[in-house]
Amino acid sequence: MKNRKSTHLKTRIGIAFFVILLVPVVLAGILYICLANYKVKEFGKKYGIENPTYENLYDQSLMVSRLLDDKIQEIRTETGSDPKKLEDNAWLNSKNQELEKQHCFIAIRNKEGIYYNGSTTISDEQLLDILPALSESSGGSDSSIYIRTADQALIKRMDYQMSDGSNASLFLIAGVNRAIPEIKEWLIEVAVCIILVLALTCLITSMWIYRSIDVPLRKVKNATRQIRDGNLDYRLDTGSTITEITELGEDFEDMRLRLKESAEEKLEGDKESKELLSNISHDLKTPITAIKGYALGLMDGVANTPEKMDRYVRTIYNKASDMDNLIDELTMYSKIDTNRIPYNFARIHIADYFEDCVEDIRIELQERGIDLIYFNYLHDDAVVIADAEQLKRVINNIISNSVKYMDKQRGVINIRLRDVGDFVQVEIEDNGRGIDQNELTRIFDRFYRTDQSRNSRIRGSGIGLSIVHKIISDHEGKVWATSKKGVGTVIYFVLRKYQEVPETNEQDTDH
Repeated sequence: MKNRKSTHLKTRIGIAFFVILLVPVVLAGILYICLANYKVKEFGKKYGIENPTYENLYDQSLMVSRLLDDKIQEIRTETGSDPKKLEDNAWLNSKNQELEKQHCFIAIRNKEGIYYNGSTTISDEQLLDILPALSESSGGSDSSIYIRTADQALIKRMDYQMSDGSNASLFLIAGVNRAIPEIKEWLIEVAVCIILVLALTCLITSMWIYRSIDVPLRKVKNATRQIRDGNLDYRLDTGSTITEITELGEDFEDMRLRLKESAEEKLEGDKESKELLSNISHDLKTPITAIKGYALGLMDGVANTPEKMDRYVRTIYNKASDMDNLIDELTMYSKIDTNRIPYNFARIHIADYFEDCVEDIRIELQERGIDLIYFNYLHDDAVVIADAEQLKRVINNIISNSVKYMDKQRGVINIRLRDVGDFVQVEIEDNGRGIDQNELTRIFDRFYRTDQSRNSRIRGSGIGLSIVHKIISDHEGKVWATSKKGVGTVIYFVLRKYQEVPETNEQDTDH
């Protein structure tokens, strides 16, 4: 798997929590500032307010007061050169229509009562009740005045003199709550935007967590299906940066590799079992055919002399012995395969043990034209802990292997014992045909035979040296080989010497 910078799932959930908590606040703040700035400019344009401020958005009365101040100043400017416009109903109606667009209206009061009423909902009598009395002066403008009606209103007043010299007052009246409805709309827009930002943030963070989990889990699901269908070569790479899922992918990959290894071992075991059956069948068929042939010769009277009869009987015996050896190897193979080789370990004087083995084997080898020579180079009477029967099997298997591949007219097998520190080294050398270097490391593998053609002269199941390797390994030893093509082969194995631990005798000392 590729190395990626990963984070724990709980860390991602924590990040998502703070993102959902903080991002909407930050975005809502930025959005609020942008909308407020836009709305302030829009209000200024719509209501003719110069240099509008953010305070106008928070306080409608302030906005309305600012608007009315501007309109009073505008009327004062327009009527300064022609005061009679304030007595011209056509001009007043035109100005009132302009103000109605901004939810305001004009009212004029003189000494006789209401001179002009631009409202369509408030009567003259109501205006007389709510408007302040005429001022004796006629040159100023009062500050903002709240009038208490069903809807709170704010008025601006401008005192002036009519053409007949009497005092009059012009009032600009605006409902505070209805003057600028866009403020409410703006507040609704801000609330909607905040909700949208919050929803979008939640959606994005949820999708981030969901995809970081869903995509790799889909890959794991696909990988399990591949393995279920027998594709053990399918390699899982979740591509996840979440630690837990990465670890899951690594564990899954380990499981796949172990399953693949187990499947390969099973296939190899099946192959070895089939090969063993093939080897045993082939190697049993040869002695059986020979036994049948010689037995038939005896029954037909072909062996008509004592010498021929003796040779036929010996041949039948040797072939039966070969069959017995093959069956013995098969039995040993099954014990190796189940790791149930029985051992009876005991202390053995290795030099004496090998002298007895050599004497047992020498006569049989001499009949085959092979000399067996024994050399003891040990410095002392070395003792090892070993199973005598299994160690004998090791020696027999190595020598049998040497005999099988002996190609010289006069064969020689040397057995040497050497001291190598804490070990006894055994060397079994032959002058056979030798082994290629590229095959030398494989001769201890089960079923491996250097003669792949399986000619009938060379018998065996191909597990003899693998049994040697197993037994020596179980004795905590080591086995290896050297060889030269056409010269011969040397099989080495070492066994650890037995060393007694001296007992410490504590003597009581009287003081």
